[in-house]
Amino acid sequence: MRAEPAARLAWQARVVLVVAKKDAFVYYLKPPVVTFGIVFPVFFYLAFAAGRAVAPEAMVPGIIAMALFFTASAIGPLVTPWERQAKTYERLVTSPASLGAILAGDTLAGAVFGAVLTLIPIALGVAATPAAIAHPAALTWGVLFGAAAFSALGVLLAAPSTDTPSQVMMLSNLVRLPLIFVSGVFVPHAEMPVWGRWLSPLSPLSYAADLIRIGFGQGAYFGIAADVVALSLFAIFLLVAARLFHAKARTSGR
Repeated sequence: MRAEPAARLAWQARVVLVVAKKDAFVYYLKPPVVTFGIVFPVFFYLAFAAGRAVAPEAMVPGIIAMALFFTASAIGPLVTPWERQAKTYERLVTSPASLGAILAGDTLAGAVFGAVLTLIPIALGVAATPAAIAHPAALTWGVLFGAAAFSALGVLLAAPSTDTPSQVMMLSNLVRLPLIFVSGVFVPHAEMPVWGRWLSPLSPLSYAADLIRIGFGQGAYFGIAADVVALSLFAIFLLVAARLFHAKARTSGR
């Protein structure tokens, strides 16, 4: 009797890995993922910083945080609509795999995708500017925990029952852009209005960007421990919320 729950847990864990592998092979290099996950954040940040007297090395943590945010959350909103278009979604959710395991697999895929691709702006930032990594552990935690939280956010944004990726991306950007502007990536927390400092803790990007800044030797706003705990809680909460909303959309038949 004791072995049965353990066997079920092992089966669902295998499902998580299989779903993540499927996402990696099928969805990683699709044009919308590359555009919204890699190209868009870099040009978005550079356009905002144009004309400002900001040292290049001071911009590196913000660009890395933006790239991580968009890459890790790029796959999640698109996987479900693409699978509805291909008529594979219902077959997947009616399989022995639990909905939670399927969504965890999507989250794992997005987190790995975001973390791996973030190595590119990190390498470019270190090679092309005077920026240097001062706290490797903080930078690593910022990338890994941030990738998990952002990927879970992307999976949550895929909950609306639609097979049109453009509709999901519209919703996704309506949610993600405000989270960016209150995160301290563009405007330092010390220069934010009072309402901005009150809203900043509601954005998971605030904590990931803080860890990445610490990783490059810049001042902390929340602190390492607070950042790691907050990102862990965000990842758990967003994944649980994704499970609830996906199940609701499925049972409502929309």
